[in-house]
Amino acid sequence: MSGNSAAWAIRAFERGDTDAVVELWHDVGLTRPWNDPYQDIERKLKVQPKLFIVAETPGAHDGPPRVVGTVMAGYDGHRGWLYYLASAPELRGSGIGRGLVVEAERLLLEMGCPKVQLMVRADNEAVLGFYDQLGYERFEVSNTGKRLIADES
Repeated sequence: MSGNSAAWAIRAFERGDTDAVVELWHDVGLTRPWNDPYQDIERKLKVQPKLFIVAETPGAHDGPPRVVGTVMAGYDGHRGWLYYLASAPELRGSGIGRGLVVEAERLLLEMGCPKVQLMVRADNEAVLGFYDQLGYERFEVSNTGKRLIADES
């Protein structure tokens, strides 16, 4: 996979990554009370699981590797979407986020996806700036949604 560095590597998500991934999502503030992250992972593993990727560092002092980044992508036949992009706060600026986006885009392009989009909260200027640097275009839209299955907490 592309986007690897000496300090981290990108690979497909594995079930054994679940707790580390959810912990990372909590640490960076991606979780919301109305979305159970464990259920989100299970749902993703049923639909295009190869589009769920992680970045990991090699184990330190003979310890196990550590998950330090994630992204979920999806393709509906019209456009691709990115979700749950996260990188460990202490490693921001090391290229993990960029590497994950580039790899997700590569996988989507491989599927014939012509366009990729994502949602960022309007007040999250730092993240919007990150995507600006990656060539993502901002546009004004109103998002609407309807929950079909409520996550139990």
